[in-house]
Amino acid sequence: MRLPDKVGALEEAIAHIGDGATVMIGGFGVPGTPFTLIRELVRQGPRDLTIIKNDANETDMGVDHLLVSGQVARLVTTHIGLNPRAIAMMNAGEIEVEFNAQGILAERIRAGGAGLGGILTDIGIDTELADGKERMEIDGKAYVVESALRADVALVHADRADPFGNLSFAATARNFNPLMAMAATRVIAEVERVVPLGALHADDVHTPGPFVDDLVGLTELSEEYAVVQR
Repeated sequence: MRLPDKVGALEEAIAHIGDGATVMIGGFGVPGTPFTLIRELVRQGPRDLTIIKNDANETDMGVDHLLVSGQVARLVTTHIGLNPRAIAMMNAGEIEVEFNAQGILAERIRAGGAGLGGILTDIGIDTELADGKERMEIDGKAYVVESALRADVALVHADRADPFGNLSFAATARNFNPLMAMAATRVIAEVERVVPLGALHADDVHTPGPFVDDLVGLTELSEEYAVVQR
């Protein structure tokens, strides 16, 4: 059986994202953030998006471009403190922001990828993060029910990939990317290097190809990637 070649055009990959979509975006600050895919998402302009990302990046970077263009209706995140625009838009009621403890966000995404309905945790149980959420008691201990997270599309950034979509992430770029690649109906990966099939050692594959739908090879890295350029 011949494995499919998933390398394609940037424009065609992002065209799968329509108005009202829920989009997971990998990355922890700069490392692992798919800046090129985000730029094309801004250019194509789907509206009323729910964005699930660890952070809102900084001004004039990544997710901030989506905020400027008015494409984001809701942001599910852990913090936005590095982006004054995101804070101002939240305070003005221009976007809805749902905060999560960082580990809880990761676990909710993991649960979505594993086909679970949610997780039980006592983290944040006596804080605003637990307001309005269902609670359970097991063996006399109280837990908050955190629902699993899934998305229509996940956008991820990988260091290397083969044409079938086996992905290898570099260093701390291996943060939310592998989890999100399991928790979305469609996965679009931007890749710094596309290598021949078989060139990736099995131990270097962090996301197997069956999870990936579209590969976009990067011909150059913009200044947004400068922090992690080697």
